[in-house]
Amino acid sequence: NLLVIVILSRGKCGLSKCTARYLAGMAMADLISVVSGVLLDQINNIYHYSRYLLITPICTLNLVVRLSAMDASVWLTVVFTFDRSIAICSQKLKERYCTERTAAVLTVLVPIVTCARFVPCYFAVQPLYVIDRVPWYCIQNDEFVASPLFQAYRVFISIMTPLLPFCLIVLFNGLIISHIIFVNKLRRKLRNSSGSQRDSEVEHRRKSMILLFALSINFIFLWIPFTIFNLKWEYENYFYANKYLNTPTYVLQQCGFMLQFLSTCTNTCIYTLSQREFRKQLQNGVKYFFTLNGYLCH
Repeated sequence: NLLVIVILSRGKCGLSKCTARYLAGMAMADLISVVSGVLLDQINNIYHYSRYLLITPICTLNLVVRLSAMDASVWLTVVFTFDRSIAICSQKLKERYCTERTAAVLTVLVPIVTCARFVPCYFAVQPLYVIDRVPWYCIQNDEFVASPLFQAYRVFISIMTPLLPFCLIVLFNGLIISHIIFVNKLRRKLRNSSGSQRDSEVEHRRKSMILLFALSINFIFLWIPFTIFNLKWEYENYFYANKYLNTPTYVLQQCGFMLQFLSTCTNTCIYTLSQREFRKQLQNGVKYFFTLNGYLCH
């Protein structure tokens, strides 16, 4: 994610400014998810390498940041897929919507909205105990979580992430694929009538269709275990009351977390590494890093 942010900021990848904005926003959200979710939450909750991160206001704030960043990453993926569907399927809307300004606004607006949606989670936890007026650890606030209002909020959040993104990504990619297939059929007929057989544009569209299909399958596959767990056992051992619990439910929970965090890099990697100019910039960066003065990259 750091490499993606640095390389995209140089603007030498051959990508449009609109696409670069979305990918940089996704990479930034994914980076925050990894730092807050893996380093500051998962690893620290198990191994306790920093006591200060276990103070209730800090670990609660980290919980909200982690959930917001993960949600922002998902919805930026949805927004980016929608942008690509407009760019491919509608030339009229492309000129108005697929602009750098629109991308800049959405990459800022989406994280703000996701942060606002997860504010109630700040009140869903409480300290395990208080020592010298300092609250420690984060455990579930049973009274608040059991309230009808929070239960309704929980259903709303489950629908918003990831059920609704699942449906939207499949819908947008379906529109893109059907449009590409339709246009390719027309081009083949025109090419056959003119006697030319090879069409580079058809090959380019075919690669784009395979890429979008790979992105969708990757996202859905990595989020399925977490979604299954979230629908029924959302708060079971969420705060690691028992670290060594070996039940199938706990294993599903941990597999869901692992694949969920894995998804914070795979989508961006799949898209960027498929771009020839990005791979070239990455190779130059690696050569520069392993030389004293960077002459080898020239």
